[in-house]
Amino acid sequence: MYTLNCKGRLLTLDKPAVMGIINVNEDSFYAGSRQIDRDAVLTRAAAMLQEGAAIIDIGGQSTHPKSPRITAGTEISRVVPAIEAILEQFPGAVISIDTYFSEVAAAAVQAGALLVNDISCGALDPNMFSAVAALEVPYIGMHMRGDPNTMSRLTDYKEVTQAVLDYFTEKTKQVNQAGIRDFILDPGFGFAKTLEQNYALLSQMETLQIFELPVLVGVSRKSMIYKALDITAEEALNGTTVLHTYALQKGADILRVHDVKQAMEVIHLVDRLKVRTPASS
Repeated sequence: MYTLNCKGRLLTLDKPAVMGIINVNEDSFYAGSRQIDRDAVLTRAAAMLQEGAAIIDIGGQSTHPKSPRITAGTEISRVVPAIEAILEQFPGAVISIDTYFSEVAAAAVQAGALLVNDISCGALDPNMFSAVAALEVPYIGMHMRGDPNTMSRLTDYKEVTQAVLDYFTEKTKQVNQAGIRDFILDPGFGFAKTLEQNYALLSQMETLQIFELPVLVGVSRKSMIYKALDITAEEALNGTTVLHTYALQKGADILRVHDVKQAMEVIHLVDRLKVRTPASS
């Protein structure tokens, strides 16, 4: 069991939790996650909280390879109003900010966000680790090579799971040295990995338990599902449910999802099975 200290507010992961995705942009790969105006954000957040989401993840830009990069200022103008609106309506909501800009992280936490979710794990902003340490919030760091525009060409691994383990060995040292108290690992499914590498990593995901840190899994409706099944992201809910079931058995502590209700059902049923794969010794 893990307990995250969110600026003095404790979030206990005594069983797997669901993080619901709200993207305040027009570029994210799955149209169902895009909520642009205030009313749409509030409607989506209300549904996710009612369905059991422990965390709402707010993102201001898409990290899809074909999406344009935006400035930190533009991102702030998108995410801060969304965070403020949600907390005005639902003051008890736990919000994470999905960004690789330290400036955005700081603005979002000032607006009320309680976690920082960084796809680059500090690689795209050298000030991120020190900023998060000063903000005193949990930090989610993901495995990725390059940036969203180059990552698809950076998939030459001798062995992908070992590469991810080596990466987090170094990142945990850096995070600890910076003074970040709570670090959550995201293996980065779909980021700088081929279809086959995504499945190889998922099949060996229990090895991440060696770090004794929470693990977040983000596979919801991703290309590793819809390309494998030759369908669209809109048709990938069933495949997502299958991989969520497997990820929980492999030790996932947080599921980052588009469909909260279905993910909660997976958690409840897998909990009844009491099946978790122990880390390899």
